[in-house]
Amino acid sequence: MSMEFGSTDQCKVERARSFRRFVRDRRGATALEFALLAMPFALLVFAILESCISFASQEVMANITDDVARRLRTGQLTATDVAGDNLKNMICNKLEIIVSQDCPNQLSVDLRQYTTFADAALAGFRIQGGNIQLTKSGSDVPFAVTWGAAESRNMLRVFYKWPIMTNLMAQSMGGNKTLHFASVTWQNEPFDN
Repeated sequence: MSMEFGSTDQCKVERARSFRRFVRDRRGATALEFALLAMPFALLVFAILESCISFASQEVMANITDDVARRLRTGQLTATDVAGDNLKNMICNKLEIIVSQDCPNQLSVDLRQYTTFADAALAGFRIQGGNIQLTKSGSDVPFAVTWGAAESRNMLRVFYKWPIMTNLMAQSMGGNKTLHFASVTWQNEPFDN
């Protein structure tokens, strides 16, 4: 009995051979593996880059905050130097190496004099509706810049809303900004004696 071309049995045999050839063929395996792993790899690379840049900017901001606090502590900066938006502008000018041009709008600065270090330890903050709300002993307090005289206890707090650079990361984090924060507490030197 001869088989006719195109019969059902012949088609089954041909399909089985084609499937075995496809399974044994390894020429496209690398391309397929790359296609499957490209998106997770890209996400990992973007997350690492975003984290590194954000960490570097946080460290730059912390160093600038320490420098400004040292200058206040030693009396190199006076009340006139930090009045109004001068303190914010001074910090923004130093931050301009790493932050965007919208620094004054994204930066919040709080400088206060305290009677004791224990009193300064009661200062806190919370995030409410995407905004920073300063607190002291559970009560809300506004941002202020009050420079302390010689031998006073002071705290400088600097907040910056850092923009997330990659859209994919912003979507996964639920927003397009992350908060950078630096704080320094000190007692002024007896600089006016």
